[in-house]
Amino acid sequence: MSDVVSLPRRARQRRDSIKEWLNTGAIAVVAVIFAFPFIWMFLTALKPENEVFTATPQIFGSEIRWANFVEAWTVVPFGRFILNGLFVAILGAALSVIVAVLSAYAFSRLRFKYRDKLFLLFVLTLVLPQEVLVVPLFIMINSWGWNDSYAALIIPFAFTAFGTFLMRQFFLTIPMEYEEAALIDGASRLRTLWSVLLPQLVAPLSVLAVFSFIGYWNSYLWPLIIINTQDMATVPLGLGMFTGQFGTQWSLLMAASTLAVIPSLILVLLLQRQLIKGVTLGGLGGR
Repeated sequence: MSDVVSLPRRARQRRDSIKEWLNTGAIAVVAVIFAFPFIWMFLTALKPENEVFTATPQIFGSEIRWANFVEAWTVVPFGRFILNGLFVAILGAALSVIVAVLSAYAFSRLRFKYRDKLFLLFVLTLVLPQEVLVVPLFIMINSWGWNDSYAALIIPFAFTAFGTFLMRQFFLTIPMEYEEAALIDGASRLRTLWSVLLPQLVAPLSVLAVFSFIGYWNSYLWPLIIINTQDMATVPLGLGMFTGQFGTQWSLLMAASTLAVIPSLILVLLLQRQLIKGVTLGGLGGR
């Protein structure tokens, strides 16, 4: 009798094992598909310039040229571009998080007239493409004399509705009793926000910080418009310098692009657990 009962159990275990292998295989295939452009970029960065484009695509060149990375770093002041990009992205991400937390707290916890309507109007700004915003922003920045400055690169896009909307969704998941207990004990709203609410939102804050960092790091259109000198250029502008009047230095461009990916990759790897937790908690988890 026990053998008869165990047969369906073994069959289920076998099916579960097959499903697990199929899921793992599917994930591996998707990972390879998404990683292939980056792998090809890295391999192209190691090829001689005259072997980047051939009649028959080759995975490897006739030699591995690590010197392409050194040349890409020195042919233009790419180190300066990296430092500019890091400075802008780090400060921009920090300012974006601060603005998003304060505005999300106001829209989720404070009671004032037309609060929900103002929030809806604020969120509707997300439908405006960046191409529509750059002209009035440029006129405003130019009138303030901020052209070709870090302030012009950082401040305008720190006040966006995405971070506010994201953080508000997470604030709404925290019971009001926590805040009410702190207020009854004599804590101010700022102290309550800092000591009671934010410790419960480490994962969502990590998600917002990473998204903001990558957004600033990859921004091209706005720096192209507002920056006039090479000393203030960021990484995307620096990559454009490998394309000149006489063509594109593809091997050097791929080497510089590989270097440009590293900071974002390191940040994502360091905050991997918090990112996964933040995405699945609620705001981006499809609930």
